Amino acid sequence: MRAMDVMTANVITVTPETSIHDLAELLCEHGISGAPVVDAANQLIGIVSEGDLLHRAELGTERHAKRRRVRWLDHLASDRDLARDYLKSHARTVGDVMTRAVITIAETASLDEIADLLETNRIRRVPVVRDGELIGIVSRANLVRALAAAKPEPSAADLDDFTIREALLTELRGKQWAKVWAVDIMVRDKVVHLWCADDQPLEERHAIRVAAENTPGVERVEEHVMHVPIDPGI
Repeated sequence: MRAMDVMTANVITVTPETSIHDLAELLCEHGISGAPVVDAANQLIGIVSEGDLLHRAELGTERHAKRRRVRWLDHLASDRDLARDYLKSHARTVGDVMTRAVITIAETASLDEIADLLETNRIRRVPVVRDGELIGIVSRANLVRALAAAKPEPSAADLDDFTIREALLTELRGKQWAKVWAVDIMVRDKVVHLWCADDQPLEERHAIRVAAENTPGVERVEEHVMHVPIDPGI
C-alpha cells in the first residue's frame, strides 16, 4: 500500500494569516491536533500543531527560562531562545508560530517508509505533496485505520504438517533473533510445538511464537520450556 491509499485527501488547512484563536477553535471543532499551512495557491509553506499552542500568555503557561551568561556566545544563544519563546507565547497569527521546515512525502511513498519517518522524527503526521502542492496528509491514525481494515490471510486448511513446518523454518531463517534449531520445531496435526530454553529472552520466544501463529495452516502453538542446567565448573 502507498500513501495515496491511506491518506486523508480533504485536509483541514490554515493560512499564515489565520489567527491563533481561530486555529485553536479549528483544532477543537474538527478533533485534530495539527494542520498544514498553505498559501493562496495551496502550496505547502509550513505546519502548525497543538504543541505550538501550549505555552501561551493568555493561559499563563508561557516559558520562564533561566538566563545563563557564561560566555558571549551563550548570551546570544540565550537571547535567541528567549525571543523565540516570546514569539510562541504572544504571536497573534499562525505565520509566527508555524514550523517552516516541513517533512513531506510523495503520494507513492510506501507505508513502511511512512511509519519509519513518523517514528524516526517523532511526528504525528506528514503532508503528502505533488510539485509542492498539498494533496493529502498521512497521520498515525491513518496507519492504524489501515491496520484495522486489513484482513488476515485465511488459514490454508489443505496444507500438511511438513509444508507448515518448512514455511515456518523459511520465515525464521536468517532472522538474527530467531535462536532456535530446526529440531526444536515440530508440527503435529497443524499444531506447532516449540521447544525453547528457559534462559532464552522472552522477547525472542514471543517473536518465534508469533511467527508460528502467522504461518498459514497453523491452528495452535504450544511452547515447551526446557530447563538449562548451570555448569558448576563455571
